[in-house]
Amino acid sequence: MKKIIIALTTVALAACSGPAFNPESVADATAEQVTRVEPLSWWTGMKMPLQLLVQGENISEYNVTIEGGKGVAVEKINKADSPNFLFVDVKIAANAAPGTYYIVFSKDGNTFKYPYEIAAREDGSAERKSFTTADMVYLIMPDRFANGDTSNDSTENTVDKYNRDDLFGRHGGDLKGIIDHLDYISGIGATAIWCTPLLEDNQPMHSYHGYACTDYYHIDSRFGTNDLFKEYVQKAHEKDLKIIMDIVPNHCGSKHWWMEDTPFADWYHVFDTYTGSNICFSSNMDYNASEADLYYHESGWFDRSMVDMNLDNPYVLRYFQQWAIWWIEWSGLDGFRVDTYPYNEKEPMAQWCKSITDEYPDFNIVGEVWTSSIPQLAYWQKDNANKDGFNSNLPSIMDFPLRDAIEAGLPNDNGGWGQGLAAIYDIVSHDFVYQDMSNMLIFAGNHDTPRIGDIVKKDPARLKIANVLLATMRGYPQIFAGDEVMQTARLPHDYGNHGALRVDFPGGWPGDEMDLFTAEGRKAATKNTDGLAVPQGQAEDLLNHFSTLFQWRKTKDVIHNGKTKHFLSRDNTYGYFRYDDDEVVFVYINNSLENKNVPWTYYAEISEGLTGGVDVLTGEPFEVSDATVVAPKTAIVIEYKK
Repeated sequence: MKKIIIALTTVALAACSGPAFNPESVADATAEQVTRVEPLSWWTGMKMPLQLLVQGENISEYNVTIEGGKGVAVEKINKADSPNFLFVDVKIAANAAPGTYYIVFSKDGNTFKYPYEIAAREDGSAERKSFTTADMVYLIMPDRFANGDTSNDSTENTVDKYNRDDLFGRHGGDLKGIIDHLDYISGIGATAIWCTPLLEDNQPMHSYHGYACTDYYHIDSRFGTNDLFKEYVQKAHEKDLKIIMDIVPNHCGSKHWWMEDTPFADWYHVFDTYTGSNICFSSNMDYNASEADLYYHESGWFDRSMVDMNLDNPYVLRYFQQWAIWWIEWSGLDGFRVDTYPYNEKEPMAQWCKSITDEYPDFNIVGEVWTSSIPQLAYWQKDNANKDGFNSNLPSIMDFPLRDAIEAGLPNDNGGWGQGLAAIYDIVSHDFVYQDMSNMLIFAGNHDTPRIGDIVKKDPARLKIANVLLATMRGYPQIFAGDEVMQTARLPHDYGNHGALRVDFPGGWPGDEMDLFTAEGRKAATKNTDGLAVPQGQAEDLLNHFSTLFQWRKTKDVIHNGKTKHFLSRDNTYGYFRYDDDEVVFVYINNSLENKNVPWTYYAEISEGLTGGVDVLTGEPFEVSDATVVAPKTAIVIEYKK
């Protein structure tokens, strides 16, 4: 069994003083007796009941009590299949005092204690706000963003070492690098940050992405520490930036500590030979689907190195519920992004979502549901009118169908049936399927898809069109770090060379010449770190366009909550309006290779009487009419007050 000592300093809250307890005859627990207690700490006033996972050599032979004051007591002791685990249900009364309590283990006259912190919950914690349609989410892959602390590029307790020359190696980016560039992130118009997973991923190779977690309660030492993560959240909040944590309840890494000795035989899905998921999303809602197809979809592994967790085991489900709540309460998180959402067992995940929103009613959770099928995507959003009566309790979903339409439509020079921008019109025309078409994350690319710079074939004009779409359409936009300056992949993208598109952001690396974090660096840029030609001044021009749009979007309720009216065309143009009782925003995109006149009269049902327009991108007055000509590969955004 792997022996790990949890340092009390990771859970102690100095401001709390517990009830008096002085068990002089009781020895402190040693590493051999108790190797792990999770969650690392807890709070008074929580709705989620506390169930402690306790690991230790033959710990199941011990009786367990809690000492230290009134109001906290052991309610039930649950034994696991392994003798080295106990699951202890703890009752925390409404009048329980915050402070340090002691878990006391007793057997045959042998008694030892383990300190456990139960803190006072912060005022207003349950009422915390989350990310909404008013936000723009900036997606960062921490290992590839900025290296703020070279001392943790490789660490003693992790096996995958620093190798920046390897596309799939550790490049040294870390939390300090993100903290150092919070002003840049805020300055370009972002209001929230989603980092790919920061928890320990101690796989022997390809660990840089973080999606094979090996310890759910500790930040990877190559990124920093738990305390530094909390500092990151606090400093981001000082800049009015929200923090979204990327989490993976579906699977863990094959080198997770519990793989050496799992609490239960069905802690994860076990097969005689490696069995991958059949990726049959439809089996979740298909009336005709076989039980076998659903089983192998949910239970098959995502990858050989990613062990599929069994959320039908109630102890596994409770573990992940408490883990999520612990990170919210302990660090001050503002939201979750859940990886590979439909691969999980759907009913337990619905309980998982509900446990979080019961604790934090305004907390937003966005699920990765990677499907081009709009009805299948809509099925996963909370309160959708599903014929089978299933309610996921998942507030938000990622709009992959819109992303697919952007990828297909933007690089297309021709219009026509379903081509060019008509493909985007078609996706928006299906909004009637969604329970809440606004609470959806919209994006042109992320860490798993081709970069938008590659999609538009390194064309700055069409990148600007993508920015306009994301800044003005329904939903809340997500931008992958580097896309704002048209960063591109090192190699042509396919789904086997993710390392090539997850390139280092130019600027956060000691010794590198390029620095696109600064205006001076952008103006001087003649190429990016991957050797692709970038005309001088292009990076600065692109970022100015980007920042103008998204800084403007921050305060535009008409974009956050307004309705949409769009008009069909088959000439590779797209005209639409976002409107409410006070404002109208008109967007016209000419994605063709010819000048186009705006068909203002055709839009009369909403355009009639609109005067006093202002060009959002220039701040200058702009009156639209049938005589208005929009140049090839150009978008205009005009706002009106009613």
